Amino acid sequence: MRAAAARALLLLALAPLTVGAAKPRLVPDVSQSRIEIRYSFTGVELLLFGAILYPGGRAPAEQADIAVVVKGPVQPLVVREKQKVAGIWMNVESARFRSAPSFYAVASSRPLPKLVDDRAAAIYELGLRNLQLSPGPGSSPEVQRRFESGLVELMQRRGLYVEDPKGVEITEGVLYRAHIAIPARVPVGNYTAETFLIKDGRVLAGATRDIRIEKLGFERVVAQAARSWSLAYGIVAVGLSLLLGWGASVMFRRR
Repeated sequence: MRAAAARALLLLALAPLTVGAAKPRLVPDVSQSRIEIRYSFTGVELLLFGAILYPGGRAPAEQADIAVVVKGPVQPLVVREKQKVAGIWMNVESARFRSAPSFYAVASSRPLPKLVDDRAAAIYELGLRNLQLSPGPGSSPEVQRRFESGLVELMQRRGLYVEDPKGVEITEGVLYRAHIAIPARVPVGNYTAETFLIKDGRVLAGATRDIRIEKLGFERVVAQAARSWSLAYGIVAVGLSLLLGWGASVMFRRR
């Protein structure tokens, strides 16, 4: 009896470990963990790839899905709405967002509405309509939604917000890869590449890799000058513009 009780207690103690071991794991990686922006930088295509490790080393008969999210540092933003007043386009209304991703790209093996429900999509911020933009106070919910849609549309036109419902390719149920385009005007900072394993509407596993995007060379010097000596930077920029304009006018007069 005592031996049986001891075995039962041992099985109960090991049960959480057994359950944890029965869960699949993700082993992700990225083609570049550091992206350098120089004068010749025209953008880069980032490859996110990895493997799904299932218990026992065998993939189930029903294939799971993958969603990958590349997210840039958050930043405060002000969105202004223009309207035509007396024949002139003017900024009429504006909304401030306390924090919004400077870059957001999501790719999935199938369209996200077919993978997760609204609650799970909101928790993991899967999809452009589930971004947590943190609007500032003072606006009605209707106005906030209008400006949120305007912000997402503006960032999409700039190539900074992207959603690809068929951007992940899964091979033999265990290997996956996705391509995310990083545009030339991407903000610098620390980025995260998140991978989610999804099945039956639930996120079974997740993993994260860090990416650093930074300016080097002359571009870095200019960016640091703009941040540290903003007044002097502005004066020099205006002076150079005037000098170049004067030089161009002199050359055209000589012709």
